[in-house]
Amino acid sequence: MSQNATKTWCLRLVPVLFFISFVTYYCSDAIFQSYGSTSKPLNSSKTLCGGWLTQKKWESLNFNISRRTQLFLKLEDFFWREHLSALELPYGIKGSELVLLKVLAVTANYQVPANIEKLECRTCVVIGNGFAIKNSSLGSIINKYDVVIRGKKNKRGLNNAPVKGYEEDVGNKTTMRFFYPESASYNPGLQNEPGTLMVLVPFKQQDLRWLKEILYNEKRVRKGFWKPPPQIWLGDVSKIRVLDPHFLHQTADRLLRIPLHPKSRQKPVHPTTGILAVVVALNYCDVVHIAGFGYPNSKSQRQPIHYYGYDTMRSMKNSYHDLNHEADALKRLEDSGAIMYLHPHL
Repeated sequence: MSQNATKTWCLRLVPVLFFISFVTYYCSDAIFQSYGSTSKPLNSSKTLCGGWLTQKKWESLNFNISRRTQLFLKLEDFFWREHLSALELPYGIKGSELVLLKVLAVTANYQVPANIEKLECRTCVVIGNGFAIKNSSLGSIINKYDVVIRGKKNKRGLNNAPVKGYEEDVGNKTTMRFFYPESASYNPGLQNEPGTLMVLVPFKQQDLRWLKEILYNEKRVRKGFWKPPPQIWLGDVSKIRVLDPHFLHQTADRLLRIPLHPKSRQKPVHPTTGILAVVVALNYCDVVHIAGFGYPNSKSQRQPIHYYGYDTMRSMKNSYHDLNHEADALKRLEDSGAIMYLHPHL
């Protein structure tokens, strides 16, 4: 073949090679996004819901997702009359019915905002307090999810997953903020948007009593708390919700297999609000991603464990949580495809 013919043949191949390269890049990028690479998370709800992530991933899990979309307790249900709870808090409402009745009588709304309820596909991201999200620059990605759930990751932390000053890494959108009295800020508006739902996770009857005293401006009782809760709480009453104990029961019993009735001398172990939020998201959302979960793989007791503050692993001593057990559970959820991390993790 002559030199000119060879040159002509090569020139004819250029458009073909360009087309093949373009298709290869486009397809590989689409596949890369659909499988949710930890280094390039998706930022389009439509893309997330249109891909394989909307398929049911529950078959390989060791517990059944009920897809129960009523998240919060409702006054009109009168569930304690028709279906008496056999368990006390945190896994049931036995013995707390009257206090709960008074709380629900004041908190007039029990739903998630209508613009989220009517979505055919809901995308959720659950933000933990872990150090792994620090310097991640995930803020703009997090803000694009339909539902952003935040809350405390452990029960001994001294702060409540702050947003102000950390927006670049953790975003500033908050759809639901899980809390309990010891983790409550006296003014939720300092770290949350005006429309944020403040979701009480009652671990004990005193938690409901604290909220009742706040709502009815009654004398505050400080006994029964491991840390004094705020005596003044400036939260918007219309944004208060009480999480159905069903979800904590599901987390403990089906996912973590925690004994619901520990022996008298056995220290009780409860799920963290972090993994509880993941289970709630699995029940409510079609796509569930997480960020800020996991503690540093370091033996140093001085290693920071949060993206904020200076708490170290020492602060986790005498905790009511089994963090290693929860890490294993999250790994099972990840391996099954039920959840996806937005950043590299161990």
